[in-house]
Amino acid sequence: MEPDVSIQTSRQIRIAILPLGPIPSSHLRHYTSLISAHTRVPLSSVSSFYTEQQKSPFSNQPWENGSLSFKYVLGGCSASPWEDFQPFRKVLGVIGIVHCPSENDLDLVAEQFVAACRPYGSALATRCFGFCPSDAQLGEKKRDDIILLSSKDQEAMEIHMLTMVQDLAASLLMEFEKWVLRAESTGTILKTPLDSQSSLGSEEVIKAKKRRLGRAQKTIGDYCLLAGSPVDANAHYSTAIELARLTGDVFWHAGALEGSVCALLVDKTGERDPTMEDEVKYRYYTVIQLYRRTFLQDNAQRVSTVSFELEATLKLARYLCRHENAKEVADLLMTAADGAKSLIDASDRLILYIETARLFGSLGYNRKAAFFSRQVAQLYSLQESASAATSAMQVLNLTTEAYRVQSRKNSAKKQELSNPTHQSIVALFESHWSTIQMVVLREILMSSIRAGDPLTAWGAGARLLRSFYPLITPAGQSGLASSLSNSADRLPAGTRCADPCLPFVRLHSFPLHPSQTDIITRNPSKKEWWTGSGPTGPFIYTPFTKSSSFSPKDQTLTWIVGEPIQILVELANPCSFELHIESIYLSVRSGNFDAFPVTLTLNPTTSKAVLLTGIPTKPGPVEIPGCIVHCFGVITEHLFKEVDNLLLGAAQGLVLSDPFRSCGSSRGKSVNLPNNLTVVPALPLLVSDLVGGAGANVLYEGEIRDVTVNLTNAGTVKVMDVNVSVSGKNQDSVIRVESEKFDSVLPLKPGGEVSFTVTLKAWQLGSLADTDSDARRVSREGSSPYLVIHYAGPVDTEPGEPIPPGRRLVVPLNICVVQGLRFVRARLLSMEIPARFTEKNPTDTSTGTEQVLSQTLVKIDPYKGSWGLRLLELELSNQTDVVFDVTVSIDSDDAAYHKTRIDRDYSARVLIPLEHFKLPVLDEINSKSELNTLITNLISKIKVRWHSGRNSYGELNIKEAVQLALQGAVLDILLPDPFTFGFRVEKGGGLVRAHEMTMIEAVIRNNTKERIKMRFSVSCRDVAGENCCEGHDATVLWVGVLNDICLEVPPLQEVVHSFSFYFLVPGDYSLQASAVINDATDVLRARARTSSPDEPIFCRGSPFHVRVIGTG
Repeated sequence: MEPDVSIQTSRQIRIAILPLGPIPSSHLRHYTSLISAHTRVPLSSVSSFYTEQQKSPFSNQPWENGSLSFKYVLGGCSASPWEDFQPFRKVLGVIGIVHCPSENDLDLVAEQFVAACRPYGSALATRCFGFCPSDAQLGEKKRDDIILLSSKDQEAMEIHMLTMVQDLAASLLMEFEKWVLRAESTGTILKTPLDSQSSLGSEEVIKAKKRRLGRAQKTIGDYCLLAGSPVDANAHYSTAIELARLTGDVFWHAGALEGSVCALLVDKTGERDPTMEDEVKYRYYTVIQLYRRTFLQDNAQRVSTVSFELEATLKLARYLCRHENAKEVADLLMTAADGAKSLIDASDRLILYIETARLFGSLGYNRKAAFFSRQVAQLYSLQESASAATSAMQVLNLTTEAYRVQSRKNSAKKQELSNPTHQSIVALFESHWSTIQMVVLREILMSSIRAGDPLTAWGAGARLLRSFYPLITPAGQSGLASSLSNSADRLPAGTRCADPCLPFVRLHSFPLHPSQTDIITRNPSKKEWWTGSGPTGPFIYTPFTKSSSFSPKDQTLTWIVGEPIQILVELANPCSFELHIESIYLSVRSGNFDAFPVTLTLNPTTSKAVLLTGIPTKPGPVEIPGCIVHCFGVITEHLFKEVDNLLLGAAQGLVLSDPFRSCGSSRGKSVNLPNNLTVVPALPLLVSDLVGGAGANVLYEGEIRDVTVNLTNAGTVKVMDVNVSVSGKNQDSVIRVESEKFDSVLPLKPGGEVSFTVTLKAWQLGSLADTDSDARRVSREGSSPYLVIHYAGPVDTEPGEPIPPGRRLVVPLNICVVQGLRFVRARLLSMEIPARFTEKNPTDTSTGTEQVLSQTLVKIDPYKGSWGLRLLELELSNQTDVVFDVTVSIDSDDAAYHKTRIDRDYSARVLIPLEHFKLPVLDEINSKSELNTLITNLISKIKVRWHSGRNSYGELNIKEAVQLALQGAVLDILLPDPFTFGFRVEKGGGLVRAHEMTMIEAVIRNNTKERIKMRFSVSCRDVAGENCCEGHDATVLWVGVLNDICLEVPPLQEVVHSFSFYFLVPGDYSLQASAVINDATDVLRARARTSSPDEPIFCRGSPFHVRVIGTG
C-alpha cells in the first residue's frame, strides 16, 4: 500500500528526484520547490517539444485541454512487485539535482547520475539539472548530460525550469507511444506475484495464454491514462474487462475496472453530478468485491491481495469524503480498518491507519481520527529506533487536541479561554475521559523519552501531573516528579515550556500597600482641580465613591513609575511530595514592569498565600495575565484565567477536583485583574505621620486638644499644590487646621517635611437619656473624622500630552471619645430679695454702688427695688478616675466666677445666672424668628468649661439641657415687666425714723414703646404681712394719695409720685407698688398671657424693705 492514494492516482507519472553530491538543506528545499511546482503539465505546452515519429496510438489525445500529471518522489523509491499490474507504481522518470558551487568536476557528476539511475530500470526519461553554476562552468563546452540553470534571475530560472519540465513531459509522452506500439505489435509478458506462485500445470499455462491479451489491453489502457488520453484508455479498459470476464482473470478484471473509473473522472474533469457519482460508486463497489474474491481464491498461495481491496476502499472513501456522505464514508473506513488484521506487512497496516485517521479528520470525526492515530503510534512504538519513536511522539501530539490534553502552544482555543462560556468549559473539561487522557499523555511521555526529546517529555509529564493528580497514586506522583527533574537535567538552563505544571496559582487580592494612594484626574479649568473626580486607586471601596458604581473589571487601575506594587496570589500543591519553587514572579508582557522573584517551598497538600511585588518602570498600559514559575528545572507561565476556568469546572462537576479545596483552602471569591491597567509618570508621594504615634487619641467628651501632623514627600517629584479638607463623621470635631503652613514651604522638594496642627474637640456620646446609665461609654469605631489632603506636582508636559494626575492622601485622626464629666439634670430656680431704700438713684454711677454690685454673682435690676434671681442649676457627676475643675463663663460678661471642683465618684451642682439676659424694652421683639434668635444667643452665651490635669481641658455641651430647662420660662427671662416700680427717700441719707414724717417718692418706669394710662396704688405691710395703713390698728400714718392714682407714663420714661409716711412703731416694713392697666396693648396682653381683650392687666412690683429705727 501507498500513502495518499486516490482514484486519480492511476494517471500520475512517478518521477524520482535524486540529489547528487553535497547540497545545503536550504538550497535543496529551494531546488525541489522549483521542480515540484509543476505537477500538472498541459498538453498544449508540450506540443512544441513533441515529435511524432510514426502514427500515435493515442488517436483521441486531447491536445487542447488535456494534461499530464507528475508525482515527484524526493530521494527515489524502491521497485514494487506490482509494477506490471499498475504502471503508475513505476519510476518512469529520474531528475538529478546538482549544487554546482559544491562540485568542481561536472564529468564526475555526470557519472554519478548515470550510476544513480541504474536502479530505476523502468525510467523512460532522465534529466540532470545543475543549479547556481559559476561563470567558468557556464563558459565550458555545452553539455548534453547536465543542464545548467543560472540563478542570477529568479524569474528567468523559473521559466527555464518550466521549459525543462515541458521537455521532459514530451519525452515521456513519446516513450509511452513507443511502448504502446511495441505492445500492440509484439505483445508483452506481464506478471504479478500471484502468477509466480501459480503451479506450472498444463491447464494453468493454457489459462495464462488466454489471459495475456486481456492483461495487455489493460496495461495499454494504463499507459494511455498516463499519457493523458482518457478516451483511448477507456476503450482499452473496456476490451480488457470483457476479456478478463471471459477468462476468469478476477484480479486483472478489478484492475481494469478501477482504471476505467479513473479514465471516466479524467475525461469529466470539472464535472460532478449525482449520476456520475453513482456510476463511480457502483464501479468501485464492484472493484472492491472483485479484489475480495481474489483474496479468497488466492489466500492459499500466501500472496495477499487484501491490500488492493483496502486501497480501493480508501480511494472510494476519499472520493466521497464530504459531510453529506459522512455515514457512508465512515462505514467504508471502518470496513477498511477491520481488514487491517489481514495485512501481512506492518507498513501496510501503518499506511492504512494513517489514511483512515486522515479521512476521519477530514470529516470532522476527531475522536475516531485520534483513535486510529494512536494505532499508528503503537505501530511506530514497536520499532526499535529513535526515528520511529519520534514519529510516534509526533503522531500522538496530533491526537492531543481531540482528547483535550493538547499543549498550550498548539491550542487553538486561546480566544475561547480568554472569554469562557458554559459550553466552552463543558467542552474543555470532560472528566469521564480521564482514563484515556492519562493513557495518551503517558504514551507521549514514553515515546518522547525514547526519541530523546526532553522538552516534549517534560511537557507531557507536566500535563499528566497537573490534570490528573487525583487519579495518580502517591508513588506515581513521585515518579512523575522524578521524570520531570530528569528531563529538566537534559535541558539547557532557563528552558521555557508552554505547559505549566505545579503549583496551581490563582489571584487572591490586591492588598493595600502603604505607598499606594488615590490618584485624582486633574481638571485644569478649575482652581480646585480635584473636584468632580473619583479615585482611581486599587480600593475596592472608598468613602468617595458609591459602591454600586464600582466594577473592578471595568475599573481603570493606575500605577506610578517607581512606586512598588503588591499582588497577593495563592499557591496550592495538591500532591503528596514537597514542592520546591525556585522562583515565582508576576508575568508582564508589556515590558514596562520589573517583577521581583520569590523562592518558597510548599509542603504536601498545602496552600499558601504569597505576596508578589514589582515596580513599574515606564508609562504605558500593563498586561499581567499570570505568573512565571521556575519549578522542576523549567520555566513556565501560569495564567490566572486558566485556573479560574478550572475552578469553575470544579464547581460544576466537570473536572476531577478543586486543587485549592483539596489543600484545605477556603473557597475564595473570584478576583479579576482590571481590564485597564496603566502606568503614569512619577508623581509626588506624601507620607503622613501623627506626632505621638498612630494610635487613637483618647479624649473626654468636649475635650479640646491639638494634634500635630507631619507630612514627608517620599517621592521623586516636588509637591506644588496642597489642599487640606475634613471629611467623614463628626467633622465638627475638627475646630481648626493650620493649613496656612503650606504657603511657606511650597514647593516641597523630595525628602522635604512639613508639620501643621489640627485642633480637635471631642463630640458628645449619645443622648441625654443615656446619661442615666452608670456604665462608662466609649465612642464607636469608625466614627472619627479624617483629613483629606489633595496634592499635585508640576505641570510641565508638552502641548497635547495629558496633564499628570494629582493624588489624595487620607489621614485618619483616630479619635476615641470616652465619657467624661457626666451631665445628670438641669432645672430653673427663681427668687427675689427685697432691696433697701437708698437716697441716691440706683442709676447714679457717681458712687461705687453700681461698681460694687457689678462684681457680685447677681446683678440688681437698676429700676427695681429688689434683687431678682433666676438661676439655671446643672447637676454634674464625675464617674471617671480624674478630678475636674468646672468654671462657668458667659460671653460678654466680665464677671470672675469661682471654680467648682468635682472629685472622682462625686457630684456637684453648678449655678448659672440668667437675670442679665433680660431685655431693656418689652416690645423689642417683633417676630417669632427674632425670639428664636434671642433664645439661641441666650443658650450659646452660657459656657461651662472644665479643666483636668495639666493639658486636658474642654467644654460641656449644655445646649440641649438649657433649652429643656428653660422651655417654659424663656419669655420671663428675656422680656422685662411692663413697669418697673421703685422707692426712694428724698432726704435723711436713706434712714427712716419712727415718729418722724418721711417724704417718699415712688418711681414708675414704662418699659414699653407705648404711652400707658394706669391706676397706681401703694401698700405698706409689717413683718406679719398685715396692712399697716388701714384699719383701726394702723401703725403708719400718711399724707398724700396711696390708692387709685391715675397716671400716664410716656414710653421708655418714668414718672414720680410723692407721699409721706409717719411710722409710729419701729421695725421692718415692706413697700409694694401695683397698677391696673385698662387699655392695654397687644404686647402687654401677650406679656401678661391673657387672651381676653376686656380683661384689665394687673402689674405688681417687687417689695422694698424698709427698716424703721427708734428716736432714742
